[in-house]
Amino acid sequence: MPSAHHPARVPLRDKGFARRTTIMAVGLTTAVATLLSACSLGSTTTSTSASPAKATGSASASQPTAAAPRCGALTEVLLVTHDSFDLPADLLAEFTKTTGCTLKVLKNGDAGTVTNKLVLTKASPIGDAVFGIDNTFASRAVTEGVLADYAPTLPKGAVTHALPGAGAAKLAPVDFGDVCVNVDKTWFAAKGKPAPVTLDDLTQPAYKDLFVTPGATTSSPGLAFLLATIGAKGDGWQAYWRALMANGTKLTAGWTDAYSVDFSAGEGKGTRPIVLSYASSPPFTIPKGAKEPTTAALLDTCFRQVEYAGVLTGARNPEGARALVSFLLSPAVQKAIPDSMYMFPVDSGAALPADWAAWAKVAEKPFVVAPDQIAAQRDTWLRQWSEVTAK
Repeated sequence: MPSAHHPARVPLRDKGFARRTTIMAVGLTTAVATLLSACSLGSTTTSTSASPAKATGSASASQPTAAAPRCGALTEVLLVTHDSFDLPADLLAEFTKTTGCTLKVLKNGDAGTVTNKLVLTKASPIGDAVFGIDNTFASRAVTEGVLADYAPTLPKGAVTHALPGAGAAKLAPVDFGDVCVNVDKTWFAAKGKPAPVTLDDLTQPAYKDLFVTPGATTSSPGLAFLLATIGAKGDGWQAYWRALMANGTKLTAGWTDAYSVDFSAGEGKGTRPIVLSYASSPPFTIPKGAKEPTTAALLDTCFRQVEYAGVLTGARNPEGARALVSFLLSPAVQKAIPDSMYMFPVDSGAALPADWAAWAKVAEKPFVVAPDQIAAQRDTWLRQWSEVTAK
């Protein structure tokens, strides 16, 4: 990532789009599934470490495990994840020390690609555990039977992010983040104009030609923004998008193009002072020596993404997979998540970095679309979105 204030933001939050030109599937069609099945696995081997695999805090709604799991006869555990997975080496080394496991990481693009890959290979699983399936794809993974039951003890506050129903016993919440519209405060101050506040504001003449967002079919945050508008507008979301496009909204292939090129507060110093990004973006726009960010997230425009971890059905090393899932919920890993993966920890007691605590706020009432509804309607919504935005 070229930005000094937004390190690693592209690969971490647009799930690999900056590193490759393949796009996230427009739904889960047979043709796309065939393409994804031909993709090669990227892999890196890392010896792991973290605090003990036993997580602390309140128990989950599901029955927790009785003790911290360890590796059995097999000591290598294979983690299937997205391109953004990244934890400090000392944590990974501690994982090996406390569980007897070594970790091999198999990176597979974005959350959608990971889910599709697991579905296509479920008869012969490519790993033991998965991290990075989010709430836009969780129902597909659960219903396709790629996940085994494992309900570790959750840290304090994490049950808030748990999946409903049967999914809670198969995927444990690890981190979360809010995809929100961001504004360039400096630009609006210089123009003497008020910044927008709500989704409806973006369709007003005062903000014509000022908003840029990655598309829903080519970007994980772009899909999240589409879901925010569906959560906000219900059956009226297509009319909202027609108004948005009529007001000069620009669509880009990915977050990088929108934030780094077109956004006026990005390193490209673009012409548009309104961009789709994250609630955690503003801390990365604090100039050296300054006390506050030059940007702000509009917390009335957000959709919440939650990332989950689970054990794969038919895992070669299920003991190691369970140890890894519990490790991701441990206090040390939860504390490291903001600086490592630019998301919020699900552990409500985990200390945040100072800039995060001051400026990375979460939405009090993010827009919500039920995971089951997303699974049932994603293909249709993406097709309709493409038709609306093409006009």
